[in-house]
Amino acid sequence: MSSPIQDVSDTAFWIAYHRKLETERSDALFRDPFAGKLAGERGKNISEAMPTSRIVAWTVAIRTRIIDEFLELAINSGTDTVLSLGAGLDARPYRLKLPASLRWIEADYPHVIDYKEAQLRDDKPGCHLERVRIDLADRGARTQLFARIAAGGHEVLVLTEGVVPYLSNEAVALLADDLRTMDNIRYWILDYFSPQAMKYRRRRRVDVAMANAPFKFEPADWFGFFKQHGWQPKEIRYFSDEAVRYRRPPPLPLHLRLLSTTSRLLMPAQKWRAVRRFAGYVMLEPIRSS
Repeated sequence: MSSPIQDVSDTAFWIAYHRKLETERSDALFRDPFAGKLAGERGKNISEAMPTSRIVAWTVAIRTRIIDEFLELAINSGTDTVLSLGAGLDARPYRLKLPASLRWIEADYPHVIDYKEAQLRDDKPGCHLERVRIDLADRGARTQLFARIAAGGHEVLVLTEGVVPYLSNEAVALLADDLRTMDNIRYWILDYFSPQAMKYRRRRRVDVAMANAPFKFEPADWFGFFKQHGWQPKEIRYFSDEAVRYRRPPPLPLHLRLLSTTSRLLMPAQKWRAVRRFAGYVMLEPIRSS
């Protein structure tokens, strides 16, 4: 089976298209009026060709709402700079109600930023927006960017939405170490996938559909991994818990819904808790020496 996704950059169009679809719902968890023109026909074509798009649509809705709320909490507590690495086609600087004084820095491949700027040329962000054309795999360029931002003396939140899963364990370790050198960093928002979630992806042959943009990050102990690199969770939000809070259950077929209900009744509480915590988003903070 050939994949409609040719590289990781294509996933930005796919996700933007699902933000468009969510925006069109009467019970939308968020509104993104910019998602449609950013996704374009490319996003629609990818979505229609992918066998996992129904569940992806659900996760995009949940994850977008989680991150929006994380950002609101961080900004209200004093964060004045957001560094979005691998920003893709995210339109938060345009769609969120942000302080005009907030500094938002988007870093991504030059071709992604060129496309995004062309699509949004007639729109105005609600905060001070800067875009950086960079290959984030270039560690030298990346550390220069981090050093420049650290020198500004601002309270920084780093956002890597949909970025870390595509990196190797070694690459994530280096990124975590590099970010940790920024003394003024307060938070880091990133994806969490449990070992059970990764096994599910393989069973469902998701990796086949994503052959050109596979998930690579798979530590044996996710939280232990980041602790070794100087990070600890400030807040964790799991998709299953937030789905209940948002009243947005996953779009599972009837037989899987029945299986889930039966499993919940029969499974030991500890094991069921692990199943519920299959994926989500985490806001990390640096471990400060006492």
